[in-house]
Amino acid sequence: MHDATTDRRYGVTGPRGFRACGVAAGIKSGAALDLALIVNDGPGQQAAGVFTTNQVKAAPVLWSEQVLRERKLRAVVLNSGGANACTGPEGFQDTHATAERAAELLGTGAIEIGVCSTGLIGQRLPMPALLEGLDTAVTGLNDTERASTDAATAVLTTDTHPKQVCLTHPDGWSIGGMVKGAGMLAPNLATMLAVVTTDAGVEGETLQRALRQACSGTFERLDVDGGTSTNDTVLLLSSGASELAPAEAEFTKLLTRVCGDLVRQLQHDAEGATKAIDITVRGAASEEDAESIARLVAEDNLVSAALFGSDPNWGRIAMAVGRSAITIDASAMEIIANGVTLYSGGTPVADRDTVDLSGRDIEIVVDLRLGDHSATVLTTDLSHDYVEENSAYST
Repeated sequence: MHDATTDRRYGVTGPRGFRACGVAAGIKSGAALDLALIVNDGPGQQAAGVFTTNQVKAAPVLWSEQVLRERKLRAVVLNSGGANACTGPEGFQDTHATAERAAELLGTGAIEIGVCSTGLIGQRLPMPALLEGLDTAVTGLNDTERASTDAATAVLTTDTHPKQVCLTHPDGWSIGGMVKGAGMLAPNLATMLAVVTTDAGVEGETLQRALRQACSGTFERLDVDGGTSTNDTVLLLSSGASELAPAEAEFTKLLTRVCGDLVRQLQHDAEGATKAIDITVRGAASEEDAESIARLVAEDNLVSAALFGSDPNWGRIAMAVGRSAITIDASAMEIIANGVTLYSGGTPVADRDTVDLSGRDIEIVVDLRLGDHSATVLTTDLSHDYVEENSAYST
C-alpha cells in the first residue's frame, strides 16, 4: 500500500464514529485527569481484546475478558489512580458497578462496556467519585483533538506525557490508538492499557486475529523490567463508519504499524529511561529461539546497567546469551553494538572504545549463525531514576 497519513494530534477519536472524554473524577489527589471514557457510535460495534497472561488478573481484566466473548463493545471506561487488582469479590463488584453506570448513561447493556484500571495494586477504588466522574464524562463526550488527548492523559500513572497516534489508509479508513505504560514492562502484553479504534468495517473474529498478530510483533516485544502486569489490556473497537471494508491482510498491516508506533512511544517514556535499546538476535534456528535469547539480554540487569553507563560491555551480552537453554555455538557467534562488531569467532575483534553509545538510541545485534530467523526485543537501560521511582512508587 502507499504510505498512510500519520496524525499525532488524534488517537482514539481520529477514526470516524468515536467520541471520548477525560475528566478529573477525584480518584487521584488534586485536579489530575484520572477517568477516561471512549464511546463507539457505530454503526458497527465489533470489538476484540488481548489481555495479560499473568495468573493474578485484576478485576477489570476478568470483566472485560467476559464481555468480549460477544466481540462487541459500545464503550470503554478507563481509570488511573488504582489498579483494582487483588481486591477480591468486592473489587469485581466495583468493576461491574462501573460498567452498569456507564451502560445506563449510554442507553445500552453492561455487557457492552469494557473496563480498564491502572495504578497501585491492592486498594479499592473510590466508587462514589468514579461514578460521579462518569456522569461528568458522558456530558463532555466529543470527537475533537482535545477529547482524544484528555482521554490519553487520564490513564497516565508514572508516564510523563500522553501517547497516541492515528494512521489513515490512502483508501480513506483510519486506525487510531492511545496507550499508557512506563513501568512493570515485560512480555505477555508488555505493561499497558491500550485502546485502538478503527472506522473500517471489520468483523469481530477478524479483529481478534488481526489484533493478536499485531501484538505479537509489537507490544509483545517490549521488555523493560521483566514484570508482567496484572492489568495489561489491549482493546480494538470497530465503528464501520467509513463504510469501507479492507482486506484482512491490509487491515492487519496498518494495525501493526499503529501498535508499533505506540510501543515505541512506551519504550521512549519508560520509567527512568535514558536509552532506547533494540536487542536483535539473528541467525537463529527459529524465530522463537531468537526472541527467547533477545529477552534474556533485554532483561539482564548487568547488561542494562552497562548500557546506562554507555559502556559497550559485550562480555555481559555474551554471558546473557549463554544463559539460554537453547544450544548455541560461542565460537560462531558475533556481537555487534551500534554497527561495530566487537566479538566474533570466539574472540574480541575490536576495541570497545571504537563504539559510541553516548546517544539515546542503541542497537545490539547478536548473530548466532545457526539459521535464518531473527527477532527484536525493545528495552531500556537500568538507571538511577528507575530505581528511585520504583522504590518510592507506593508512597
